[in-house]
Amino acid sequence: MTVPHSPSSAPEAEASNVYRHSGFVSFLIARVVAVVATQVQAVVVAWQVYDLTREPLALAYVGLAQFLPMLCLLLPAGDLIDRFARKRILAGSWAVGGVCSALLWWLSGHGASGVAGIYAVLVLYGCSRAFSGPAMQSLLPQIVPRGQLAQAIAANSMLMRVASIGGPLLGGLLYALGGGELTYAVCCGCFVLGVALVLRVPVAHATAPAPAQGTMFERFGAGIHFIRTRPIILGTISLDLFAVLLGGVVALLPIYAQEVLHVGPAGLGALRSAMAIGEVSAGLYLSMRPFNRHVGRTMFIAVAVFGVANLVFALSTLFWLSFAALMVAGAADMVSVYIRGALVQFSTPDTMRGRVNAVNMLFIGSSNELGEFRAGTSASWLGAVPAAIVGGLCTLGVVGGWMLAFKSLRKVDRFEEAAQAARPAP
Repeated sequence: MTVPHSPSSAPEAEASNVYRHSGFVSFLIARVVAVVATQVQAVVVAWQVYDLTREPLALAYVGLAQFLPMLCLLLPAGDLIDRFARKRILAGSWAVGGVCSALLWWLSGHGASGVAGIYAVLVLYGCSRAFSGPAMQSLLPQIVPRGQLAQAIAANSMLMRVASIGGPLLGGLLYALGGGELTYAVCCGCFVLGVALVLRVPVAHATAPAPAQGTMFERFGAGIHFIRTRPIILGTISLDLFAVLLGGVVALLPIYAQEVLHVGPAGLGALRSAMAIGEVSAGLYLSMRPFNRHVGRTMFIAVAVFGVANLVFALSTLFWLSFAALMVAGAADMVSVYIRGALVQFSTPDTMRGRVNAVNMLFIGSSNELGEFRAGTSASWLGAVPAAIVGGLCTLGVVGGWMLAFKSLRKVDRFEEAAQAARPAP
């Protein structure tokens, strides 16, 4: 997909120096090692829990044990991130993650008796993730200048996707070499390294937090009111929620691989990698050549391309066409992620970023988790192919509806205009 590029614009010229920013590079390395630890740990925990129980439902509890604490701690996490040093909150949450890895290392040798303990550790780990996600998103604008923020978001998104791909592969290799003890030790070391690196990152663009007023509930309510009355922010995060919730096809890939494309497990692995290849390719391009024109319109085009690509995949019976369609869908999604992330950051004052990003992270998590549930239930009711077709059509419907409902979002030209355009809805 072609995106507008204006090399002569001042913000893009300034953004070309983002990789020379030592604080950003340190933050990026810290986040990569933390994400790798998270992905490695997720693979090994799932393997061990299933190996100990042989119950598919036990794997559902693995996700539930982490998601429920994140949901319950949304309110205090967003409030605390806006009131205290975000770098220390992030370091503290990663330190708790390291403690969880150490506990899992100890439990890995306790056989069946360790299953309940594993769930307990995952609850604690979910508590730490409730703070680490919003803190990471809110810290980045305090590290890099405003003119470098869009490129920093693109580079960050691309490397996080690379880490998300490589982490599970590394986890499987480590587990094969040394079992749970070696794997969890490496995860603990990664979290410790992440803490050490992030504490050294200079925070040069932070705004002094406003004095706390009212109760925590009232302050978080102010954050919800801020989102609800800003069409730029509300339209951006809700577009992501409903487009992925209604149009995602990842959960249907095993059915397509076996019953539609007849490519077996190897083909399934290739299909799962196709979107990631598209995402990483687009992210790499955007990190080197960020654009800053017609961003609102381009975001809607990218989401529409995502929907069309999913429709092509839904109707395809050719493996190469299905693979290409998923690559295009991944690339379009990365363009949308880049624009959405920049719009939210540019539209949100620093004193409100913790609460806004907490809600945004909940929306992202809900769209992924509930989207897979939606796809699975739709396939059981309608069949895999009709479910995928309906999902793609729903995505296109969401794009059309949101373009009409959020006209100010559609008309945003440059990221810098988002702050002026993000006025309360009349």
